[in-house]
Amino acid sequence: MANTPQAKKRIRRNEKRAEINGSRMSRIRSFVKKVEAALAEGDKQAAQSALQAAQPELARGVARGVIHRNTASRKMSRLHKRVAAL
Repeated sequence: MANTPQAKKRIRRNEKRAEINGSRMSRIRSFVKKVEAALAEGDKQAAQSALQAAQPELARGVARGVIHRNTASRKMSRLHKRVAAL
């Protein structure tokens, strides 16, 4: 258990940040799932538009420190490759 006021404050802050970061990750996953759903249907036009919407969300996650930049880059690369293959 935290004894110092500083440690107690860190615990409060970490709980708030975890909630915010969790919602950001959920939002990113939702956008990526929309792209994957369009790919599963074979709808290239919908997949491209969903990909255009997902790209800034991934970039925003990187800027906010929620995901690593290489992870976002890898996901974008793989999604672009799958959309182009349709």
